[in-house]
Amino acid sequence: MIPGPFDYQVASSVAEAIALLDQHGADAKVLAGGHSLIPLLRFRLASPAVLVDINRLRDLEYMQEADGTLHIGALTREVDLEASDLIRRRYPILADTARVIADPVVRNWATIGGNLAHADPANDHPATMLALGAQLVATGPTGQRLIPIEQFFTDSSFETTLQPNELLTEIRIPAPAERSGGAYLKLERKVGDYAIAGVAAYVVLDGAGHVTYAGIGLTNVGPTPIKARAAEQLLLGSTLDDAVIAQAARQAAAEAQPVSDLRGPADYKRAMVETLTMRALRQARSRATGGA
Repeated sequence: MIPGPFDYQVASSVAEAIALLDQHGADAKVLAGGHSLIPLLRFRLASPAVLVDINRLRDLEYMQEADGTLHIGALTREVDLEASDLIRRRYPILADTARVIADPVVRNWATIGGNLAHADPANDHPATMLALGAQLVATGPTGQRLIPIEQFFTDSSFETTLQPNELLTEIRIPAPAERSGGAYLKLERKVGDYAIAGVAAYVVLDGAGHVTYAGIGLTNVGPTPIKARAAEQLLLGSTLDDAVIAQAARQAAAEAQPVSDLRGPADYKRAMVETLTMRALRQARSRATGGA
């Protein structure tokens, strides 16, 4: 199909992009990588009056650590996350996530901010950000506001708490503590596909090996990205042995909300959540204790 008519505006600065969004409100859509938006336009599932292209905003492409936080510009491409020495060395869970998004052609242009702002429950970054306890910076006409990732996604698919005149400009992730580790794993029908199910797990251990922080995020097993809170609580204070991991995995599966579709029946997806959670937690434990 052919998209409906729309006005095309190229923003040369963040301020100009926000001004355009403020002017047009809900009638505008932001174009970053475009891999999610362009198919919606073609099938007329989205019909914006104005398309605001932000691809020239190079000041939104960066990765840097400062003040105990990793700052990632929202326009940072997936290929740059995948190739970054900083990410692979300090934040391997992010490298895990970036490398399984679609294919190299898509990753060359797709952005981390677009992946999050699109709020597709099948996207990979939302689960990882839920596990890491990330915060997102929204910039609007009155300045910036910081949104905890748990408050970013609404109860409906493809919706966030971003206002129509706000732009997602930065992702902030706490720098890794000593004895911390995480992993993201997903099951897919073929390489580059959306997940049948995916799990992100992140833990921090104290000197005695007890879990002081646990984060678990689930991909494509519900109408929105899922934070497995009860499973996280089971891990706190534990020594993260295999019995505890198995118990937390069962709880994560119970918190999943899958439906039967072309990717498999709901019971199969729930079983895959359990399996992937066990594997992700074991890998997180290994990385937290000096393994790969």
